[in-house]
Amino acid sequence: ENGLSDRITLLKGKMEEVELPFPSVDIIISEWMGYFLLYESMLDTVLLARDRYLSPNGKIFPDTATMVISTIEDGDYKEDKLSFWDNVYGFKMSAIKDAAMHEPLVDTVESRVVNASQCVFKTIDIMTVTKADLNFSVPFEISIMRDDYVHAFISWFDIEFRACHKPVRFSTGPFAKYTHWKQTVFYTPNTLTVCKGDTIKGTIDCAPNAENPRDLDITIDYQLTGKEESSEDRMVFRMC
Repeated sequence: ENGLSDRITLLKGKMEEVELPFPSVDIIISEWMGYFLLYESMLDTVLLARDRYLSPNGKIFPDTATMVISTIEDGDYKEDKLSFWDNVYGFKMSAIKDAAMHEPLVDTVESRVVNASQCVFKTIDIMTVTKADLNFSVPFEISIMRDDYVHAFISWFDIEFRACHKPVRFSTGPFAKYTHWKQTVFYTPNTLTVCKGDTIKGTIDCAPNAENPRDLDITIDYQLTGKEESSEDRMVFRMC
């Protein structure tokens, strides 16, 4: 219909199952990103296509992803969504509250509630990353920017097309335009009282869930060293 049948070949099926009618390709384009970047394990399929078909000098778009963490003051929303289960029309439903605390919230966060510096905790080069690299434990360190309260950690990702003749990037963070990926919020069990200059150090562990690899097991260990408060905790989440 468009006179391009000699240039475009459309194949229907899963990458794991189809066989291309040629031995290699010069470019792979895929919108594989999920919530918290890695939710649903779509990157695995891109890596399979890369290893099986990409020519030695080929390109992948996008080619770089970075994951970022910070903290937010979110008392009103936390009270509305989580403390609600303490008294549901006279009934206590603490079991549901406990389950909700262990599932990250995907939502749009206003930039004004971000109260710490931004730390890039993971950079992924799609040209070289392996499936094993997506199971990781990495450190982070952030600095509090004002006297405030911390109710949650927040994470987002940035995407880059570095191999373009004019590099292009976009962010899914709260300081950028809205995207359907929004941001991922990890509520802390207790409210942290923080002062400008306080530091929060910790580690983030991320791995596909053993029962369902499309889900993510995420653990955040943190230590707050502050003027008003010093504390530490381990938070375990399942993104499903």
